[in-house]
Amino acid sequence: MIIFNEATKIANGAIDPKHEVQVVCGACGYDLDKEELNADTCGDCGGTLTLRQSTKIYATSVPSASGSTLT
Repeated sequence: MIIFNEATKIANGAIDPKHEVQVVCGACGYDLDKEELNADTCGDCGGTLTLRQSTKIYATSVPSASGSTLT
């Protein structure tokens, strides 16, 4: 299952960046769905879930450059 989160502004002007989280079975790598997560059982290997997650973070803004230029 892949969960997508859009960038949002949080307290003090900070930004929670756009990111996605993929959740798979830690034993076999099967891509899980919501029902399998609720059942705590992998639909592929049938085992009790041990989750593995990977997160992809997107750069949604670039800070302004400052400093001197090299000549």
